[in-house]
Amino acid sequence: MADPDVKKLPIFQVDAFTDKPFAGNPAAVCLLEDMDLTEEHQQKIAAEMNLSETAYLRKLNPGDDFSSSSKFGLRWFTPTNEVALCGHATLASAATLFYMMKNPSSQLTFQTLSGDLFARREGDFISLDLPENKSQPQDKETYSQLLQALVGMTPIRDFQYCRSVGGDLLVRLTDDATRQTLESLRPDTASMLAAHTQDIIRGVIVTVKEDPVTGSAHTVLASYWAKELGKTEFYARQCSARGGDLKVRLREDGRVDVAGKATVVLQGMIRI
Repeated sequence: MADPDVKKLPIFQVDAFTDKPFAGNPAAVCLLEDMDLTEEHQQKIAAEMNLSETAYLRKLNPGDDFSSSSKFGLRWFTPTNEVALCGHATLASAATLFYMMKNPSSQLTFQTLSGDLFARREGDFISLDLPENKSQPQDKETYSQLLQALVGMTPIRDFQYCRSVGGDLLVRLTDDATRQTLESLRPDTASMLAAHTQDIIRGVIVTVKEDPVTGSAHTVLASYWAKELGKTEFYARQCSARGGDLKVRLREDGRVDVAGKATVVLQGMIRI
């Protein structure tokens, strides 16, 4: 017999930055409908899904609808905490609205902890409008222990840090490094914790060993490579085991377009 007190919410799992299942970066997307879900419940659902991020979409005004409105609230939770920005879960959220809810809007607006973010259709791609994030050069000798944990003895050309996206390290290998060199790297998280880098790293929380495709990181990479190469449009491939493809463009207004494809691999209801 069904329990009348049990509440159910629509939930989807979406592989972002790929056009085929079981690749790209998976994220869960939960539609809050008209339910005011507590932060505690949002965190518990994220822990239950156990993906790098679970996204929560909420309506902003009475009469709004996931199948027709163009502006929503959006939050992201890892299995352990809320985060201020997540590119692939934003792409997954837009894909859920476009593909599963049949939302006809050409552009969606998401109110987030990082301000308003925008997602628009571009053919088979969904393009995210994200803020540019700039990195600052760091002294390689000062952080030699950390770099050893990250890349071992692999030669490094540049090392930078961006605080604004929660702390992204940018490690550029020398130009003679091959894709095989990159894919063979195995960062030592235990040694990272032991490194004396309290000014830029205050702790490491390991939920997954690697984020397969990181949309927000490309807001840092776009800024860096635009300065290095004198160009503003890039194709990016994240060489993780699952792999993912992105189109990236740095705009004159200090925003970054990060575009990718997405596929919904699971849909259902979650009981709370």
